[in-house]
This record gives sequence, C-alpha cells and structure tokens, in this order.
Amino acid sequence: MAIFKGAGVAIITPMHEDGSVNYEKLEEILEFQIANSTDAVIICGTTGESSTMTHGEHLKTIKFAVDKVAKRVPVIAGTGSNCTETAIMMSKEAASYGVDALLVVTPYYNKATQKGLIAHYTAIANAVPETPIIMYNVPSRTGCNLQPATVAALVKNVKNIVGIKAASGDLSQIAKMMSMAGEDLELYSGNDDQILPIMSLGGLGVISVLSNVAPKQTHDIVMKFMEGDTREAARLQLEAIPLINALFCEVNPIPVKTAMNMMGMEVGPLRMPLCEMEESNKETLAKAMKDYGLKLA
Repeated sequence: MAIFKGAGVAIITPMHEDGSVNYEKLEEILEFQIANSTDAVIICGTTGESSTMTHGEHLKTIKFAVDKVAKRVPVIAGTGSNCTETAIMMSKEAASYGVDALLVVTPYYNKATQKGLIAHYTAIANAVPETPIIMYNVPSRTGCNLQPATVAALVKNVKNIVGIKAASGDLSQIAKMMSMAGEDLELYSGNDDQILPIMSLGGLGVISVLSNVAPKQTHDIVMKFMEGDTREAARLQLEAIPLINALFCEVNPIPVKTAMNMMGMEVGPLRMPLCEMEESNKETLAKAMKDYGLKLA
C-alpha cells in the first residue's frame, strides 16, 4: 500500500525572532494543514530549513510533528545527509518515533557515483528495515543525479526502498525511470509545476511547497486527476502556475515563508545564509497571491 496518495506538504519550520524553532506555531500550522485536506506532512526537508538545524533540533522537530499529528495523516521525516553514518543515525532515531516513512535526499557536495548511491541507500535501508524510504532526487541543489537504472536497482533489491520524490525537472528521465522500475516504485512529484505530467507517468501525488499556502487547492489538483477529471485537474494546475513561479523566484523557502508571513501566519524569519526577500520579488509574490485568491493580512 502506498505511503500516501495526494498532496503532501513540504512544511516550513517556523522560527522565533531569535532563530529558535517556534513549536507553538508549528502546531498551529500542522492543524491548519490537516483541516485543509493535506494528505501527508513532510517534516524537516529542504523547505523546513533542515540544513541549518542542529541534529538535536532536527530530531526534536520530527518527534514533535509525529506526536501532534498523531496518525491523522502520514508523517514523513527528512533524514538525509551527505554522510552515510549521519543519515543512518538520524533515520534510526526518527524511525523510533513512529514516522510513517523517511525522505532521504541524495548525498550533496561530495557527489557520489551511482555505485556509491546504491551502497548509501542500501546501508540506510538496512538500518531501518521496517520503515519505508522515499529517495529524493534534486540535482539542482545536490549536484548529484539518481539515474533511472540506479533507482530501479534499489527498489527491486531493497524491500523498504519504495518511492522517489522526483525533482530533477527532467520528464524524459522520469519516464525512463518508471519504465525500468515499473510498479515497484511509488512516484511523487517534487515540483509543483509538474504535478499532472508526473502523475500521467504513474505518479501518486506531490510533495509540495505550494501546499504551505494553498493546501486544499493542491490536494484538489491531485484528486481531480485521480478521479478521472483530467480537464479540471489541468485547469487547476495551470491556474496555480503564476503563484508557483512566484514561490520559486528566489531560492526555496525564502518566498514561501515570506508568503505565509504576508498571510498573517507569523512564521518568523529565515536562518542565515537565507535572507529577506528582495522588495521587487516580494511585490511580484504579493500580486500572484492576490490573483490566486489568497487573502493577505
């Protein structure tokens, strides 16, 4: 059975003004997401600024989300690292909290070979044999691309490696990957502007930045497609494109946190080296939000 079908939110991590994690606000956001039809919560991923968290903060935030969501929707924890031993440690600890799955990004900076990627993912999976793993391929950030044959080898040979968040932007690569992996692979779009194209190749939904500000709308894009109303799904996907583009006019999660603050959600600042959004881009974002029907504070 699939970990989830629909729109999972790649949730932001709210911060106090001093940069510490705002757990009270995180609970509010989790409740907002669940009340607005989000199908899964992905905690401590790229959008959650996990790269600037200490291991202690990272694990505490995962546990907090698991406890507060309390099995109402699946919770998927980001536990990837460019160090295999660190990824194993984080994955084992997160698994002990009762997460429904792990999202494990390819090693970044050290740029593993495909042979190294197979060894890396296999070692992590073997350390948490009862916990499903979703691989995360985002070469624009990591400098490392999971090739279709590598993905197919992993899902066919390691029982708890079950899925992939595909954020390469390369639909031809994704099609080749699905042709090689077949029904063994649970495919999720990692790009909000490619939800429908990826679902047409066998995808089960999206791990979404857009869902932070428009959870019900993102859920509906996926569900309309799954119900067979492809025309309406396409209309909803295309309607969201200007806002999606605005949410990525600077590096994620700068725009989405800015957008949430514009909506009065008070999610706080970003951690350096991420910084305040350029004013011109902020104006573009505000216009796209208004045009999409989002209410600004």
